[in-house]
Amino acid sequence: MTQQDSISLHTLPPLDWSRIALGQPATWPACLRLSVDILLNCPLAMAIAWGPEKILLYNKAYAALMGVRPESVPGGSVPILQPPVFGWNHAAMEAVWGGAALVYPGQAMPLWRDGAPSELLLDLHYTPLRDEAGAVRGVLCALQLAAAPAPAAPEAPPPGQARVLVVEDNPDARYLVCEMLRALGYEVEAAADAEQALAMLLDSRYGILFSDVSLPGMSGVELARCALRGQPQLQVVFASGYGGGFTSQLDFPAVSMQKPYEIDQLRQVLASAAARIPTVRL
Repeated sequence: MTQQDSISLHTLPPLDWSRIALGQPATWPACLRLSVDILLNCPLAMAIAWGPEKILLYNKAYAALMGVRPESVPGGSVPILQPPVFGWNHAAMEAVWGGAALVYPGQAMPLWRDGAPSELLLDLHYTPLRDEAGAVRGVLCALQLAAAPAPAAPEAPPPGQARVLVVEDNPDARYLVCEMLRALGYEVEAAADAEQALAMLLDSRYGILFSDVSLPGMSGVELARCALRGQPQLQVVFASGYGGGFTSQLDFPAVSMQKPYEIDQLRQVLASAAARIPTVRL
């Protein structure tokens, strides 16, 4: 490991910690400062889910293994996709958040690597992170490739003629979602806000509207309501932080995925939406 790669909390100036919701390290609980210091200096792939928001922190080895883009700050905000090591087994995660240290050897993890869905066989080691009062505040996951190679993930069948209009104002999130959907066989176009999306809906027909709820200007809900007037066959899928309950209050049918969501969840929800599209030429 080079001196440049070895970054500790004692050499923080190169890292702009003001970008993340956790604030400056001086304000962190001692268990988080120690855990992040170990994470940044460890050659093993490690990640931390911290707090009720499940804020993600990770090191360069984790980024390389999991196929994610390394950032100048190893964390920052709740990711749009739930990291598979923290989302693959909800019962296991509940146990770790409850205080259990667990090991899961040889687990097949669905990943997004090199612009396509794939799978790795990983050994996963989970440790609860406790504050001075003994309360579990976060979870540390150390991971490595399992001894046996993972089989290649089968290609997903193309979802027919479903065309998807993705509406997301965050450019990184918009790019990621579009690339994933294209790899799953969908024809995808994208808009950065509701007004642009409405103009595209006037010019072309789509099978699925995949929209963030919180958009600059017109909201995703109002966008969907307007879009359905012109294209009533449109299937609406929301990505939001509100959970799925808010769709029951809408005056039109829609499905909601709560951020962060998992790759398999995205695949299943979009496939279900595509199956509901009336048999028309789009």
